[in-house]
Amino acid sequence: MGSPVTAPFDPVTLVEGSSFCISRASGDLAESSAGAAGVTDGLIVGGRRLLSRCVVTVNGQPLTSVDHHVDDPSSATFVSRAAGARPETSGPIVVRRRYLGEGMRDDIEIRNVGVEATYVEVEIELATDLAAAGALRDGRPGDGEIEAVVEVVDPGDDAFGAPRREAAEVVFARGHGSARTGCRVGASEGVTVRSGGTLRWEAIVPARAAHTVSMVVAPIVAGADMAPPYPLGGPVERSESGWRLDRWERGVPQVTSDNQGLLATLRRSARDLGSLRVLDPDYPERAVVAAGAPWFLAVHGRDALFAAYMSLILDPELALGTVETLARFQGTDLDERTEEQPGRILHRLGFGRMGFGSLAPGPGPPAVSYGSVDSTPLFVMLLGELRRWGLAPEVVDRLLPHADRALDWITTFGDRDGDGYVEYRRATDRGERHQAWKDSPQPIRFPDGRPAFGPIAPAEVQGYVYAAYRARSHFAAEAGDDEGADRWRRAAAELRAAFNRDFWVDDVGYVALALDGEKRPVGSLASNLGHCLWTGILDQDKAAVVAKHLLSDDLFSGWGVRTLAASMGGYDPIGAHTGAVWPHDNAAAVAGLVRYGFVDEAHRLLTAQVEAAEAAGGRLGVLCGFDRDDLSTPVRFPDACATRAWSAAAPLSFLRSLLRLDPWIPQGKLWLDPVLPATIGRLRVERIPLLGGRVTVTVEGDKVEVDDLPPGIELISRPRDPLTGGS
Repeated sequence: MGSPVTAPFDPVTLVEGSSFCISRASGDLAESSAGAAGVTDGLIVGGRRLLSRCVVTVNGQPLTSVDHHVDDPSSATFVSRAAGARPETSGPIVVRRRYLGEGMRDDIEIRNVGVEATYVEVEIELATDLAAAGALRDGRPGDGEIEAVVEVVDPGDDAFGAPRREAAEVVFARGHGSARTGCRVGASEGVTVRSGGTLRWEAIVPARAAHTVSMVVAPIVAGADMAPPYPLGGPVERSESGWRLDRWERGVPQVTSDNQGLLATLRRSARDLGSLRVLDPDYPERAVVAAGAPWFLAVHGRDALFAAYMSLILDPELALGTVETLARFQGTDLDERTEEQPGRILHRLGFGRMGFGSLAPGPGPPAVSYGSVDSTPLFVMLLGELRRWGLAPEVVDRLLPHADRALDWITTFGDRDGDGYVEYRRATDRGERHQAWKDSPQPIRFPDGRPAFGPIAPAEVQGYVYAAYRARSHFAAEAGDDEGADRWRRAAAELRAAFNRDFWVDDVGYVALALDGEKRPVGSLASNLGHCLWTGILDQDKAAVVAKHLLSDDLFSGWGVRTLAASMGGYDPIGAHTGAVWPHDNAAAVAGLVRYGFVDEAHRLLTAQVEAAEAAGGRLGVLCGFDRDDLSTPVRFPDACATRAWSAAAPLSFLRSLLRLDPWIPQGKLWLDPVLPATIGRLRVERIPLLGGRVTVTVEGDKVEVDDLPPGIELISRPRDPLTGGS
């Protein structure tokens, strides 16, 4: 193992609702220009960057960062040291506490630990460009800095909740009337405002004493001054997101093992996933995950469905909230602008001040868009998996008509030319060009690097459709609808037979990445193979060679499976979908390998991913595709998001794969046949949610113990059949 990956300018990200703040380790926002896409400092509220610069100096000198701690998703503490009055003396300690809401409050405490009183002059330099969040995410600059306006507040009109006094505020705003947007910045008594928008405060701090100055940022939205989230002079109540995260962590299953890297990864996974949970204000009992923080604070159907499926072993309520939320916004009309079609499951659901489906202030995409071809079959897959787990059968039954509408979309709008495959081509030049999970500009390429043109039928999407047909067949069988069960079983069998005929590239021995618009196989070697194993669409006689390809030097970097093999034209180790290593992609491959009985290969891949997470402090993120023999430490992909929901959920999928856990509660069966790799000697998972109860599994060598199995459930100590799902 190499040393942990560290970077001196790693951003610190706080999130609360649709607001987020990205700062340096010192707490400063020190944006000068956008660097890599999405890597940029700022306080973003309502889709606008309210502050691009917020830099604290003491006696004219910058602070030296000591450490920081993210207390919960929306608050953090930063510890720094100021320069001393003379080179041979140590300066005061600066403790900066930040609280995020629809706005922000900073409490800056100056601690004099010396034996003499010390003079301090604290300045907070402020600036903003009010850039749109989308522009910042894509690495595009704003329209230039906004001139700061200093306003004197009448003692009777203190908008920040401070004691009534004459005070100055800094106002950054653009537009007039209802189009006016920006922010107001106020501070504690005694703070003055210099030209250009710099707050200034000076004092003599006695020996062994401390003094605190506070600053509050409040948005101006649609011409209205919003109330600050944490008024000056008042106590700071813990945010709802912090309480929700505590409740989540108390309820998740407990894992113990002799493999500390696995434990650290699972702990970080659960916390990151919990921090991304959001609630629909209209249905606060429904939790769903945002795609990623900070730049993808929206519900992405595909990401949410993957994350919910992979985290069933942790929290089935997340899966229930996901299917209920997506069913609520299922397409009903035809709209080329958003690509809505009857039965289609959404691609992206924005949420802002007015809740789910509302538009954030300023320009941006529609609140709900539908440009994906995989969300719809994944929706049916997850609903079927909820049935297998025996979870909330009344909810699953109520959502079955939504599954039928989704299947209608698959067989009509999804299958554009009636050939049995789901394809995509955007409706207008404003839509998503690529509508499967590999959605960067040119992810679908022939082996010589030429881009494929649509309509594109991705291989993995056909696997999802196959699994959706299988799930619907099981629903019908359990309802006593033999005709419906047979119809969907035949549809699945026909798709599978056609897929193994049309997508299989005989001369290389693997599944094509896709079919192009002329139905030619796009014969590149890519990670989509793993998804085809996961869904069970591959014939058994093809699985062995596919498993071999997944672990070949061409696809396997040593840290995980690359999105595109190194020998293919267009391969780029820092290409998002042409060489990078994605955790959810690898989780699907591990689950698929286990499904078909290739346990050693699955363990090799799983172990590599856990080691990559361990090298990064427990967080499993997207990696560059560099070979491990070339660079001995994993190289993190320059990702715009500090956390992604489906990356956070991937280690939970690994845990299920280790246990080879497959419930089919309506049939009264639980397949459980754990096999641990050599790196794990003991594994205990307590309180796995199942049929309203909590099951505990302990594995040590060949010995397996199962406690608290619900009555009436048959424990089957072998893996389920990979092709029939146990039926």
